[in-house]
Amino acid sequence: MSESSSFTVHLKLLSGYKFEIDFGDAGQIVSDEPAPLSGGDGPSPSGLLAAAVANCLAASLMFAVRKFKEDPGQVSAEVRGELERQDGRLRIGKLHVELKLGAEAAALPHLERALSQFENFCVVTQSVRQGIDVSVAVCDSAGQIVHQG
Repeated sequence: MSESSSFTVHLKLLSGYKFEIDFGDAGQIVSDEPAPLSGGDGPSPSGLLAAAVANCLAASLMFAVRKFKEDPGQVSAEVRGELERQDGRLRIGKLHVELKLGAEAAALPHLERALSQFENFCVVTQSVRQGIDVSVAVCDSAGQIVHQG
């Protein structure tokens, strides 16, 4: 994982609530609010936040496992967000992330050690947790839950 002290992302309103998000050399994407507010012509800002949390956790899990020279296999993630009213306004109240390893736990001798530290490597999740409850579960390729945090 690269370390940097700052980063910049540019946004430009295209129409309604649709924005072009420019990540520089990494390219551009379009975000949009869902109906009835807008046309849903791209991921919503809430979806982008959820994706950022899940992506960072998946990368952190891979990093932690690979530190021990082990292969986590095809890692995948699913994240579910819960909107709730806080002080009369809709807010993301909870994010539930499920990570799935592409290998069985028995094939990863250092998995317990990797699981004990991977969440702390995730810059996005640890930052978001200051305001949003984030729960994390990790399953192996056999569907066995090997971590809940």
